Amino acid sequence: MLVIPDCTRNDAGRYNLILTNAAGEKTAHVNVRVLDSPGPPINLKPKHIDKESITLQWELPLVDGGSKITNYIIEKRESTRKAYSTIISVCPNSTVRIPDLAEGSEYYFRVSAENEYGIGESVETTDPIRASQAPTPPESVYATDVTKTSVSLAWTKPKHDGGSRVTGYVLEAQKKGGDQWSHVTTVKTMDFIVKNLNENEQYIFRVMAVNHSGRSGPCDSKPVTIKETITMPEFDLRGICQKIVIARGGKDIENTMKLTIKMTDLTTTLINKDSLRRDGGEFVLTATNVGGFAKHIFNVKVLDRPGPPGGPLVVSDITSDNCILEWAPPADDGGAEIDHYVIEKRESSRLAWTNSASGLTVTQFKVNKLLKGNEYIFRVMAVNKYGVGEPLESAPTIANNPWVPADPPKDPEVTIITKDSMILMWKAPEYDGGTPITNYNIERKDKIGLRWVKCNKKKVKDLQFKVTGLLVTHEYEFRILAENAAGLSLPSNSSPFYKATDTLYEPGPPGNPRVVDTTKSSITIAWNKPNYDGGSEITGYIVETCVPGEEEWTIVTPPGGLMGTSFTLMNLEEDKECMIQVSAVNSEGIGEEATIPVVLDKPGPPKGPIKVEAVTTDSVLFSWAPPEYDGGATINSYLVEKRDTSTQTWLVVSPNHARTTIKASRLKNGSEYQFRVTAQNRYGKGPSLTSGSVVAEYPFKLPGPPGTPSVQSSTK
Repeated sequence: MLVIPDCTRNDAGRYNLILTNAAGEKTAHVNVRVLDSPGPPINLKPKHIDKESITLQWELPLVDGGSKITNYIIEKRESTRKAYSTIISVCPNSTVRIPDLAEGSEYYFRVSAENEYGIGESVETTDPIRASQAPTPPESVYATDVTKTSVSLAWTKPKHDGGSRVTGYVLEAQKKGGDQWSHVTTVKTMDFIVKNLNENEQYIFRVMAVNHSGRSGPCDSKPVTIKETITMPEFDLRGICQKIVIARGGKDIENTMKLTIKMTDLTTTLINKDSLRRDGGEFVLTATNVGGFAKHIFNVKVLDRPGPPGGPLVVSDITSDNCILEWAPPADDGGAEIDHYVIEKRESSRLAWTNSASGLTVTQFKVNKLLKGNEYIFRVMAVNKYGVGEPLESAPTIANNPWVPADPPKDPEVTIITKDSMILMWKAPEYDGGTPITNYNIERKDKIGLRWVKCNKKKVKDLQFKVTGLLVTHEYEFRILAENAAGLSLPSNSSPFYKATDTLYEPGPPGNPRVVDTTKSSITIAWNKPNYDGGSEITGYIVETCVPGEEEWTIVTPPGGLMGTSFTLMNLEEDKECMIQVSAVNSEGIGEEATIPVVLDKPGPPKGPIKVEAVTTDSVLFSWAPPEYDGGATINSYLVEKRDTSTQTWLVVSPNHARTTIKASRLKNGSEYQFRVTAQNRYGKGPSLTSGSVVAEYPFKLPGPPGTPSVQSSTK
């Protein structure tokens, strides 16, 4: 028996078995498949690129793990970051379009194959891929010199490179009046001499820019006649890009170790090595030939890494493990926009700096994970596209909390006592130590004991606490300690001793007393149980009435009170105001009253606005809300009216409408209407609610015409 331990995909293949004895040998073979997740896909590369998407393609893994590949998982990361994120988790094909990319940004991608045994190894793009599109055409193409057999051409770079570096230019030529363009050359520079042309023939030239995504449209030159010409010199300056840096000069410039001049048939280039910001300035270029001379003045700006951020580097809000850094942008940005800032820190006793943040775009940062009591120095560097600038350092800072423990709480006292619990209250400390109080620790001591015992297991933020688990008739004293970020305060003064025994009180007032219904001779009221029962069970409720202006209250409930939480007062005088009060009763007596004033009146206006739900040519469906004030009586119905806005007359739609939605019909097509609604109870009609103007018409119009027809295909 052959055993392969720790089997992997690489152990798959053909195995030959050879048996040998004195008579000869016999060979057999076995094809072994190792069932595992697949290997990495191969030949991962971009198939198509535009300014906001990249299409990737790849081939099947060499090892499928013994099972059919069912899916691919695609991940991406920006070239400036280290972490990958999954963007497509279900992809059955070996090509995929990745949309919603940032134009000009560079990305790495990796692809993993999946079979029934799991997800295999991934393959990663070797170089970052930039989301781009084909560039725009060069801005212009022009002849800089013409002889009887050649023309020197130059062109300017495209206004937009499509988000990817322009790799070259394609030059084509055409005789004037012809219809065929001939390929001349593909070059990386922005100039070329076209030779072997016919004297006195006119030519048109065109140039296309090329980047990773493709070729731009063409830019055509004006017709050029091939013949000798003598003119005064002209400068071709449109090919100068902003990346050329030259040094200040008050005299003729000569070749030196720092300055070099390179010349070709078509161009002259001045190079200033190791340029500094101070090398910028005004430069004068003069050209002379037999036809005259030309002069041009350059204002040169040197682009460089930024200077140090504006100081000082302020360290504030210092605690034992964090602080806030603040600074100003650099006075010198190096000629390019500040992209982000890098923050570093080191302990004063060490020389090595450690990174605290990079990629930060604001001028404030919170540094975390400091060690309490250690002294730190911080520094900030600005970054632009040319590199990291000079640092701005802070003064040494010690990581210590700026606060102290709070003062002790004050005046602990017990307000309510039962046989096994007490409600303890106290006052907050006069000084919180410079940071908020996060907890109060409550401690108790039995009069016959010696030890203080903590009462609360959870945090207490209020200024009261219910102490439970007390022993009947035992006497206890209490003290409170305040806790903030710096720790516990000293304990408060001890409270007096309190004995754990039941104390009963009269109940509090019933909750939410209200009128729930009225008739001509009755009023029904209701209420909730008191929030505080006085420590004894509620045995009933007493209802009393009084005429406003009089002081004599009359009990209207049966002897002993009611057990329920509602009551109907019968045989009342119609339309007469009265006052009603209800009280709860327990074993200690009658508690505090809750009063209900009863005023019978017409209702208030319906609650607006009137909402138009649907409109046709002859009807409007609209709705409203009931009045907030019903006058102390049930809303019986609503009077609904309409008015054509061209008249002053209101017409009745419904005199007694029961619901808060109605459809007003028999309207005139195209006419404008207003509607008003009035609530009614048994005491009369209240004020009206009026709608805005509504035109009776369909809410839609005829469609517009179709677009211009075009022929997609045709036959004979």
